[in-house]
Amino acid sequence: MRSWLVNAFACVITVMALHPAVAKDTTARVNTIRCSSCNDWNRPQVPFRVYGNTYYVGVHGLSAVLIATSKGLILLDGGLPQSIPLIEANIRKLGFQVKDIRLILNSHAHFDHAGGIAGLQRDSGAVVIASTLGAQALRNGQLGQEDPQYNPSEKSGFPKVPQVRGVQDGEKVNLGDVSVTAYLTPGHTPGSTTWAWQSCEKKRCLSIVYADSLNPVSAEGFRFTGGSRHPDISSQFQQSIDRVSNLPCDILLSVHPDFSDVFEKLERRQKGSAVNPFIDPQGCRTYASTANRRLQERLSLEQVKTGK
Repeated sequence: MRSWLVNAFACVITVMALHPAVAKDTTARVNTIRCSSCNDWNRPQVPFRVYGNTYYVGVHGLSAVLIATSKGLILLDGGLPQSIPLIEANIRKLGFQVKDIRLILNSHAHFDHAGGIAGLQRDSGAVVIASTLGAQALRNGQLGQEDPQYNPSEKSGFPKVPQVRGVQDGEKVNLGDVSVTAYLTPGHTPGSTTWAWQSCEKKRCLSIVYADSLNPVSAEGFRFTGGSRHPDISSQFQQSIDRVSNLPCDILLSVHPDFSDVFEKLERRQKGSAVNPFIDPQGCRTYASTANRRLQERLSLEQVKTGK
């Protein structure tokens, strides 16, 4: 978990540099979002099986996860708009077809995880599903004013997703022999959602958690402890961290692969590890513990700035 272990003040500075500019790429038939990290995030990544029917099909810095069911495919997240051809190529490399994607589930409606969803929906005909607040942001193609990273002076949009189905906390999304549960984990965004399901291999079924970001980053001036234009959401954020910590969790995947050391684990497996390195029953607790420490650092910084 190297790249996100930075102090809260540095996160504020970084996020201000990440607001994207959108330009039309007519040759690729996709919009290209440009940001300081986009080229690095969007580096190609060879797809691979994580466990059972669960595969990593994302780019190097932005996760996209594929679940193969008896009635078609479920895709979680879509990266940037320019990630679309890479994700689709990865799906085909694994022997699957893009047209067989039936559902696309979104963790949160930021340009780096939702930017490719409109194009992936167009190419597959899939139903897109997100939390109620996430679905609203996807339809608008914009951050809502309640989003910690919302900045009225920045146009941080992404391609609109015209048709999105909203889900409630604890709702199960079923396709064939797979049931994926939505757990609302607001904080990073108001509509943040963590998804969980079971995957089986050689008659051993394990709980997989696709954890949304628990990273307390924001636009300049936003305070998780509340301000003149937004309420205190620090307790809500803490509850989300606690919730992820307590989920049944044999395998942790995260919206940015480095949050859960995905490629370090893959390397260990490729070197012949006797056990699957992705299996770690403490993964969610470790992820939440680090997130909790970062949230407390951020809240302490806010108190210093306000003189409390």
